[in-house]
Amino acid sequence: MSGFGRFLEFSARTPNILDSLGYYKMLGFTELEIGDVWPHKYAVVSDGVLCIGLHDRVFDAPAISFVQQDLAIRARSMTDHGFNFSFMRLDEDVFNELGLADRDGHMITMLEARTFSGGDQFDNDSVCGTWFELTLPARDAVRSARFWASVAPNLLRMREEPTAHMRFEAGGVAIGLSESIALDSPSLSFKCHDKEALSALIDKHGLEHQKFPGFEGAFVALKAPEGTMLYAFDEDFLGETIEVEESDDLSEFPQ
Repeated sequence: MSGFGRFLEFSARTPNILDSLGYYKMLGFTELEIGDVWPHKYAVVSDGVLCIGLHDRVFDAPAISFVQQDLAIRARSMTDHGFNFSFMRLDEDVFNELGLADRDGHMITMLEARTFSGGDQFDNDSVCGTWFELTLPARDAVRSARFWASVAPNLLRMREEPTAHMRFEAGGVAIGLSESIALDSPSLSFKCHDKEALSALIDKHGLEHQKFPGFEGAFVALKAPEGTMLYAFDEDFLGETIEVEESDDLSEFPQ
C-alpha cells in the first residue's frame, strides 16, 4: 500500500452528472451504490478495476483519491516529513479528508473511509478495453518521480524514448508520469481489445474524439462530457518491468 492509502477513485468535477453517467454506462462501465457521505450530487462508475467518481461540486479536479485509515495520525506524520497540504478537514464532526498536490500540481485527496460500495466484485472491461494506467502529464518525469517514489516506491516500468515515461504502483493504482506534449490533464489509458466495436460506438453516438492524438501511439482519444480524456492503445507502450527496493524514509524526498 502507498503512503496515501488504498486507491479509491479518479475524482472528476461533473456539472451534469446524468450526461457523464450515461456516457460511461454507454461505454460499458457499471454504476455502483454510493454512500451518504457527500452533500452534493455524486455517482460512481467502474469496470471492476477503475472507479471514476463524478462530483457535482467545485473542487480542484480531477483528483486521485485514496482511503487512508487513521487519517489524522498519517497527516501529522506526513507534515513532519515535509509534505504541504492544500486543505485539511479533520474533526470529529466532519468526514475527514485532506488534499495535496504533486510537483506538477495534480491534486491528490485522502479520505478516512470509502464513499461507495462494490467495484471489486466484477471485472468487466469497457468498450475502451483493459485499463492499465492513470496518466499524469509531467514537465520533468524524473523530478516528478522523486515525489511519487516517496509514497509509492514500487517503480513498475520506465522508458526514456521517444518521451520519458515512468510508472509507479500507488495503493492499487498504476500512476504514469509522462512528458508527452499531447497531454494537458490527468488521463485514463486503456488497452483496447476490439477496435471495431469502439469505432462503431463512436460513429453510432457521434462521440467527441480524436484519431491518432499523438500520445505514445494511442489510436484514438475520447473526451467525456466532463472533460476526462480516455486514450485507447493496441498494447501497453512500456517495456520490461523494473523492480526497485522499497524505502520508508520520506525525508529523502522533501517537498
